Amino acid sequence: MDGDVVTVERVIPAPAEAIFDLIADASRHPDIDGSGAVKHAKDSPERLTAGSTFGMAMHMGFGYSMVNTVVEFEENRRIAWQAVPAGFAGKFVGGRIWRYELEPVDGGTRVRESWDVSKDRQRIFLKLGGLPAKTKGNMEQTLARVEELTAQSA
Repeated sequence: MDGDVVTVERVIPAPAEAIFDLIADASRHPDIDGSGAVKHAKDSPERLTAGSTFGMAMHMGFGYSMVNTVVEFEENRRIAWQAVPAGFAGKFVGGRIWRYELEPVDGGTRVRESWDVSKDRQRIFLKLGGLPAKTKGNMEQTLARVEELTAQSA
């Protein structure tokens, strides 16, 4: 992995508003998650906005919880949240940022998803081995699911 960010993008034949509405609904994150690790939202507002905090029940070999805070927000253009483990562990580990950027283009919307570990306390370890490539594949699956779900509502 060169740098601290893994990015994938896809042109989705749907308006940015429909895509953003899906991503800004934390209760729908299990539906779009390409990794299969996201199980359900906890303590989530109906719609994410700047500064929103929401929990996520996760399972990757074992169950755990993450607390996410929306750190970037531009309606229908950009949303990002920083994730840390729930509870005491969150003071010492975590901090990766999941970012979605939307740009209207001919034929739909270019959606760019990024996994940014620049502020993660385990950055060095996350960049080793096959995790970046696996994460990239999972993100490609996420954007495919976003396309499927927004096509259903179009």
